[in-house]
Amino acid sequence: MNNLANILTLTRLALLPPMIVLFFIPFSWAAWVCLILYIIGAATDWLDGWVARKFNQVTEFGTLMDPITDKIFVVTILLMLVAVGRIENLWVLSVVIIIVREFMVSGLREYLGNKDIKLPVTNLAKWKTTLQMIATGILIVGPYFWGGQMLGQLVLTGASILTLITGWNYLKTALDHMRKMP
Repeated sequence: MNNLANILTLTRLALLPPMIVLFFIPFSWAAWVCLILYIIGAATDWLDGWVARKFNQVTEFGTLMDPITDKIFVVTILLMLVAVGRIENLWVLSVVIIIVREFMVSGLREYLGNKDIKLPVTNLAKWKTTLQMIATGILIVGPYFWGGQMLGQLVLTGASILTLITGWNYLKTALDHMRKMP
């Protein structure tokens, strides 16, 4: 468990408490510091997997915790953006779509994984994640630059459209596998 890949995974969780505090400090410096912590967290999302594969640090703990940590990180930041009013009104639908899809795909992967069937990440899902990360980063500092809120919400809407498409594709693939099961 004590290897660099797992430490990077757990770093995402460790970044959340200071980020939550920073969300509630109503000054631009707090938002910018929160963005820096967010970028570090987002970088560890990519880096932990690369380190695990490159340096043969793949563990059961990391395999289990990495996707859970990803979900906790994403959902917490999205909920904080709603809590402090950076995402509100109908724009909250994007957050609901993203959260529902995250839980659905996780559940499908777990169910099918117990039957030795994998739902691999698609390229479109990688684009969805990238767009979602960009939107979230913009929204963290959105009130502190002209047009930031609108830009962040529009990018998040684009991410939620990709979320619907990829969620539907994963569901169709999972259902195809389930129909073939005895």
